[in-house]
Amino acid sequence: MKTIISTVLLTLVLAMTANADTLQVDGAFTQTQKWLDEKNLTVTGGPNGARDDLSAFGQEALLFYGEAVGNPDHRTVAQREQMAKRAAVVTAQRALVEYLEGFAMVGDTLVKDGMVQYDVIRSAVAGFVKGSQVVFQEYNMEKDTAIALVKVSLHGPKGFASSIYEKMSSDPKLKETLKTDKKPFKIQVVKLDEAFDGLIIDATEQNFRPALINRIFATKGDVLYDPAKVSQKVLVEQGCGEYTNSIDKAKAALAARGVKNPLVIKASGATTAADLQVTDDDAVTIYSANQKGNFMAAAKVAFVLK
Repeated sequence: MKTIISTVLLTLVLAMTANADTLQVDGAFTQTQKWLDEKNLTVTGGPNGARDDLSAFGQEALLFYGEAVGNPDHRTVAQREQMAKRAAVVTAQRALVEYLEGFAMVGDTLVKDGMVQYDVIRSAVAGFVKGSQVVFQEYNMEKDTAIALVKVSLHGPKGFASSIYEKMSSDPKLKETLKTDKKPFKIQVVKLDEAFDGLIIDATEQNFRPALINRIFATKGDVLYDPAKVSQKVLVEQGCGEYTNSIDKAKAALAARGVKNPLVIKASGATTAADLQVTDDDAVTIYSANQKGNFMAAAKVAFVLK
C-alpha cells in the first residue's frame, strides 16, 4: 500500500513541475493581475488542476482562482456579472478542495488518504473550504466572464496546516499512524569549526516537494529531523520549515527568524517525495551543530527546491 501511495506522490510531484508554469491568470483580467502584483502574491492553483506548492508554502497562503461565464438568460449586464462572480467563487472553492486533498501530510501519506480514515481531517478540509476568504473579483464585460480569487492561510492560528498539526497532536490514533518507525539519529558529538544556528537543505537535485511535515534521514534511515524535534507552538505557528528556490532566499527567510549563520547541506537523496536523505558525514555535522544550536526545536530549517 505504501509503495502505491509513494507512486501517487511522485506522480503529483511530476505533475506539479509540469504544470507550474501554467498557473497564470487570464490576460483579460488586468485588475486581478495588478492586485496580485501589488500584494506580491502568486496563484497556487485553479480549476485546470495545476498546483504550485512552493508558492503556497513560500507565501504562507493558498490562493485559488475560479472563472465563470455569464448566464445568457439574464438580460442585464448587472445580473450576468453578479451571477458569474458567484459561480467563479464556487469554481475556485471546488479547485481548493481538490488541492487540499493532494497535500502530502508526512512521508508517503496524503491528506486524501487520511480523509478516508479520519473524520478530523475530512472536517478540516471541509471547514477551510467553507471558510475560505474571497479576496478579489473581476468581471470582463467583453468576454462576459468573471474571475474570483479565494484565499486560505497555511500557518498561524487559523491556518490549514496548523489545524492539521493540532489534530495530529490531539488524536493518538492519527499520531501513531503518521509517525515514522525509524529510530532517531544519535552519535557522539564532534567538534565543529564554527557554531551554526540554523539549517538549509539544498534539495534542488531531488524530486522533493513541500509537505505539511518534511523529514530528514541519514543513510541508514535514522531520523535527523521530524515533528518530534519541533515544539508544538512553533509547528502550529510557523510549520516545520521555510521553502524557497535559492540558497540566498533561504538565508533571507531564516534571517527573519533570527538565524545569522545557517549550516548549508546538500541532500544526497529523497526516500519519498516529502522526505530527504543526507550522507552519514553530513548527518554527523547536522546532529552535532543542533546539539549546540538547538535550531530544530525552533524549526529554523529551510528547504531549497528546484
